[in-house]
Amino acid sequence: MRVVVLTTSYPRSAEDAAGRFVADAVEHLRARGVEVEVVSPASFRHFGIAGGAGVAGNLRRRPWLALAAPLAFVSFARAARRASREADVVHAHWLPTAAIALVTQRAVVLTVHGTDLELAARARPLARTLLRRVRVVLAVSTALAEEVQALGARDVRIVPNGVEVPPEGGEEAEPPEILFAGRLSPEKGILELVEAAQGHALVVAGDGPLRPQVPQARGWLPHDELERLYARAAVVACPSHREGFGVVCAEAMAHGRAVIASDVGGLRDLVVDGETGLLVPPRDVVALRAALERLLAQDELRRKLGASARERVRVYCSWETVTDSVLAAYADASRRTT
Repeated sequence: MRVVVLTTSYPRSAEDAAGRFVADAVEHLRARGVEVEVVSPASFRHFGIAGGAGVAGNLRRRPWLALAAPLAFVSFARAARRASREADVVHAHWLPTAAIALVTQRAVVLTVHGTDLELAARARPLARTLLRRVRVVLAVSTALAEEVQALGARDVRIVPNGVEVPPEGGEEAEPPEILFAGRLSPEKGILELVEAAQGHALVVAGDGPLRPQVPQARGWLPHDELERLYARAAVVACPSHREGFGVVCAEAMAHGRAVIASDVGGLRDLVVDGETGLLVPPRDVVALRAALERLLAQDELRRKLGASARERVRVYCSWETVTDSVLAAYADASRRTT
């Protein structure tokens, strides 16, 4: 089978974290014998709209880039058409990319990740048109599946991002550390976490517009360094205001770490409160601090939640299961005629 993957976010080097989950999925498809060609910002002229902080982030920071959107669309579409001449399926990541995929006149599978549906809320008629023409929609969480179904998508399947489960966890640092990894922006809840974690060792891996308010942040780290931080953390905090899936949450769980997550979006699929982690209301500093204090004070509870979390991810997010689901979507989409 020949597949063309269209994405506006893809790692430019081994150290680049942007779109890493898309690249990992591509490598697992290739390991199954699928011929995959990737069309990413490295393949076409995007005028600064793609890459970096992502399309949504770039447009928020530099709204004038929207003026170049038509030119970027044409450039992306040309690259996609060239790549897909012999393709059986075109797999688009993020809803706006579906418009490019449909130009190729091939069977289209779309994965929605979350930020794309925020944009859909501002252009619902266009979103409905795109979703109704896509043959199969893969949503990385239950919450996103419900959103695209409400917008009229016909065949919607929940397929989480795949996560590698390491052979063993690691020894907690002393004193115990709270880890946050991700973009330092308001919707990730980093400022609430900084306030809630006062008096404790808070390790922050990431970068973004709020970095001046988080002076201890270490910036974006290579994934192997991030894995070492997971392995030594006592608690991993994911206090997002919204979350399509929650890659950091899933990776922390795979390392057997106790997770505190906001009760939102895709985090609900991963964290069962009191079983595979603790859920707290988003933006609630008092509840977040209470959860942190509870876990930091109870070694046995942390171990119990961490072990259950690791098993949850091993079953729900294994690459074998995820890749099987994606291949089934490809097969169904390529057979369907309308």
